[in-house]
Amino acid sequence: MWILFTLLAAFMQAWRNAFQKQLSVDVNVLGVTLARFIYASPLAALYLWGLYQSPDALMPVFHGNFVFYVVAASLMQILATALMVVLFKQKNYAIGVGLAKSEAIFAAVLGVLFFASTLTPLGWLGVVLGGIAVFLLSGLTSINTISWPTVLIGGASGLAFALTSLWVREASLALGLPFPYGAAWVLLFVISLQTLLLLFYLALRDAKTLSALWAKPRLTLLTSVSSCIGSLGWFTAMSLEIVPLVKTLGQVEVLFTLMISAFFFKEKLKQQHYLGLGLIVVAAILVMWA
Repeated sequence: MWILFTLLAAFMQAWRNAFQKQLSVDVNVLGVTLARFIYASPLAALYLWGLYQSPDALMPVFHGNFVFYVVAASLMQILATALMVVLFKQKNYAIGVGLAKSEAIFAAVLGVLFFASTLTPLGWLGVVLGGIAVFLLSGLTSINTISWPTVLIGGASGLAFALTSLWVREASLALGLPFPYGAAWVLLFVISLQTLLLLFYLALRDAKTLSALWAKPRLTLLTSVSSCIGSLGWFTAMSLEIVPLVKTLGQVEVLFTLMISAFFFKEKLKQQHYLGLGLIVVAAILVMWA
């Protein structure tokens, strides 16, 4: 089940990034970040309402740990998304997303050190191969061609996404609800909090950005819908399986991204991209086997 939800999340996130790239041409970083959440809360609420049509559904008991994890994940995901949007302006579309996919490596290390995650040797091999694939897909061929600002922004985005994922899993587990209710509650709270924070800030400091989003209703709606479905997939998968395995399998998103990049944005792929994609497939097989 976690595999199916991860594949759904990766597919929808690839499209969300494509829509954000288009939106970033006319809207600033925070505006594009808000587009990810602004229409997602009603969808998350509708999904949760649908789940609770079952007479056996249990209501959660909220407590301090849950609130901390939700707030921390919400803030970290805003930062991660903003850094991702900045990446769109630093490198070409596929390379920027590839760099941010370093989150699987960060999630593995942080998960084992601080979040009581355990990985088998086969799982570690999958994570390492996924990291090598990310390096190849980033377009870095030699030390002389490295754009250090891009590498640092990509790494920071990956770290922020990893922390987001780890805290989302902790929030889901903290509620102690059966599948899929815990993840659905976390989804609603995280998206709602992110929307309110960004709306409040932009209304006070940058109302022009809200007007710019209003002028792009189709792209804003597509970004929110794809983001909500993607987050539903991620949150549910991470409530079922540890983050390093979910995020390593989730690197198949790069496959979807490169396909979109080639066919939708008409960007050319290099030979090393195909090698990187092959390694991602191997890494995905390893973590599923693990």
